Amino acid sequence: MIDPAAVRPLRRVEYERLVQAGCFDDERVELLDGMVVRMSAKGPTHDAVIQRLTEMLVLRLAGRAAVRIQSAFAATDSSEPEPDVAVVPPGDYDEGHPTEAWLIIEVADSSLVRDRGKARLYAEAEVAEYWLVDIPHRLVEVHTDVVDGAYTRVAPYRAGDSIPMRRFADVTVEVSRILR
Repeated sequence: MIDPAAVRPLRRVEYERLVQAGCFDDERVELLDGMVVRMSAKGPTHDAVIQRLTEMLVLRLAGRAAVRIQSAFAATDSSEPEPDVAVVPPGDYDEGHPTEAWLIIEVADSSLVRDRGKARLYAEAEVAEYWLVDIPHRLVEVHTDVVDGAYTRVAPYRAGDSIPMRRFADVTVEVSRILR
């Protein structure tokens, strides 16, 4: 067994160099807390939820925000997750991944425990709002109010509810349109 104190975590800049060198071309991985972690397999329901979220958010936020799908987010010096959906400031990200996000959404089926654990990472990155779409339980957990690197408010939304976006008060997303 390896002593955890003997493990040297990767920094995000090192991970990005490995990605650019093609070290992970045949793998679906992300950097979480300095560790290269395999991403869960995706099923049709997972992909369908992402498709519906993409359609809704792109139409409602066009010209005001960039909606990135399963793209890297430079969260911290030791983490570069690839959230299912990220709403980030409009901009040119050719030279680097966004370091700021207004909303991150993870869609979880088999990855529920891992994605729920990402709340800490997103709060530490000062993402104001984190949604966890919980497919098995047919709900959306909305994490908000970051204090000292942790979300202090978690609200469940179910079919029939509409989720207001914090950053864009005029935008709401209906749970029944996300989870059919």
